[in-house]
Amino acid sequence: MNPDQSAGGPNRFPRSDGPPITRRTALRRGFLGAAGLLIANNLGLRALAETLPTPPAKPQARAKAFIQIWLWGGACHLDTFDPKPEAGNDYCGPFKTPIATNVPGVRICELLPLLAQQADKYALIRGLTHGVNAHETAAYMVQTGRMPGDRQVYPSVGAVVSLFKGYDAGYRGLIPPYIVLTELQGRFSEAGFLGSRYKPFATGGDPAKIPFAVEGVVAQGISEKRQRDRRDLLGKLDTLAHFQPGDARLAELAQSEEQAYDLILGDAGKVFDLSQEKDELKERYGRNTFGQSCLMARRLVERGVPYITINYKGWDTHKQHFQIMRRKLPELDKGVATLLQDLADRGLLDSTIVWCSGEFGRTPRIQWESPWNGGRGHYGKAFSALVAGGGFKGGHVVGATDARGEEVTARPVYPGDLIGSFYELLGIDHDAKLPHPEGLPVRVTPSVDEGLKLAGRLTEIM
Repeated sequence: MNPDQSAGGPNRFPRSDGPPITRRTALRRGFLGAAGLLIANNLGLRALAETLPTPPAKPQARAKAFIQIWLWGGACHLDTFDPKPEAGNDYCGPFKTPIATNVPGVRICELLPLLAQQADKYALIRGLTHGVNAHETAAYMVQTGRMPGDRQVYPSVGAVVSLFKGYDAGYRGLIPPYIVLTELQGRFSEAGFLGSRYKPFATGGDPAKIPFAVEGVVAQGISEKRQRDRRDLLGKLDTLAHFQPGDARLAELAQSEEQAYDLILGDAGKVFDLSQEKDELKERYGRNTFGQSCLMARRLVERGVPYITINYKGWDTHKQHFQIMRRKLPELDKGVATLLQDLADRGLLDSTIVWCSGEFGRTPRIQWESPWNGGRGHYGKAFSALVAGGGFKGGHVVGATDARGEEVTARPVYPGDLIGSFYELLGIDHDAKLPHPEGLPVRVTPSVDEGLKLAGRLTEIM
């Protein structure tokens, strides 16, 4: 049995009680894909907005945008941001020589030299913990801050940001306010009880390929001329408006159609065209899916998109761990280091939170025995994250683990602490209520009243 299957089966979470249709399905069924999304955002959202509670006064926001780099599967803290060379071969394996960063006293894995030069721009959280070793459960906890097990399915950070920074809060972009590059995890419902309206739009495709075939926006093998010809043909075939002039719903449908074509053929859709970037910059990010996803995320931030997730697969390394790390860590290094520098160069880092972590760490003691032969298992007792920008202070380390990376020994950080810190920097009131379908009083920020372990927000780096 696959380790993912054995760990995740009984912990799979139900989908929201809202309409079962996904945003991806809506894109397929709608006019030229994107029209379905835009019609939903224009015809249905006005009525829905009237049912939402009046938002309370907002605290001062330091961050306007958020880039989440999700190390899908769980990256090992010892082999990234919390090296333990003195623990010996059974713990550090071949990664025995961590390198100094540009912050005195802070070392990271030797395969991250570019990030070592950028340590003044980010903070490392070495005391993350929740104690859960199943993918679905851990992913849910880290991205919602809540414990599983009750009948509620809480929304992820991205969905909450979409609620408070998206269309309900005055966002008017044609690009949806919550974007995933490039595929959904499927671990849990990102929107939770908020419903399908707050689900992310997953682009599909591969930004490292030309063109980047964004589902419903950029069609593989269909030229711009052919798209325009299709539009002209559709206009000639559409006779309904002539028989019902002045119909308000038809007028709104026509407006949505216009916006859909603006997304496909106009300036809005050009954000997905990475050919507009210089080759030298694309090389710096890395000519691979992850590197180009980081570049794509920067472009989306420039367009005002509030929340972007990069789902970076391949970190569930039960076997061939170190062989895989020798491929993935250089990709991570180039992509994240260049993203931080690029955001800083453009004056965007101070207003953009960057969060890089997975659902848990991996077993500090290497599993040399068969059938793993040098792998690392799931480990939720201790793991690390990188946070930068948007009000976080760079050049700091929060928390610590013991000499083997097995236990958090100083300043534990629970998922709710991290998420509460994000919301504060985004100017989202921690006492604000989420619109619950049954009218239950659910606060935005996780609290100890819910029986959660919390140690406090990350005030030392805020």
